[in-house]
Amino acid sequence: QVQLVESGGGLVHPGGSLRLSCAASGSIFSMNVMGWFRQAPGKQRELVAAITSGGSTNYADSVKGRFTISRDNAKNTVYLQMNSLKPEDTAVYFCNAQGLAMGLLTPFNSWGQGTQVTVSS
Repeated sequence: QVQLVESGGGLVHPGGSLRLSCAASGSIFSMNVMGWFRQAPGKQRELVAAITSGGSTNYADSVKGRFTISRDNAKNTVYLQMNSLKPEDTAVYFCNAQGLAMGLLTPFNSWGQGTQVTVSS
């Protein structure tokens, strides 16, 4: 059982920055992909950014050039640096991790509880 704990959400003015963190804990053999999703009221959940264990990244077009995803494999932690924030970035952000658990190498797909990001003047 892999648990994800998120931090860093909050209220910020347009143009400001936030850094989200997500720490994974449990018997993890490999964390193949970690990523961030977001969901605004009345909208579908969408992928914001993802990163593989090898460092390959993928971003939604709406955040390219503004957001940066990174990970610290030793700490099983993924980060999302969000710059030049816009009101349309307002959403609940969810951390996601996919990989294999130790022992039987059981696949897992875990989600964090979500953290609110509000961009408003």
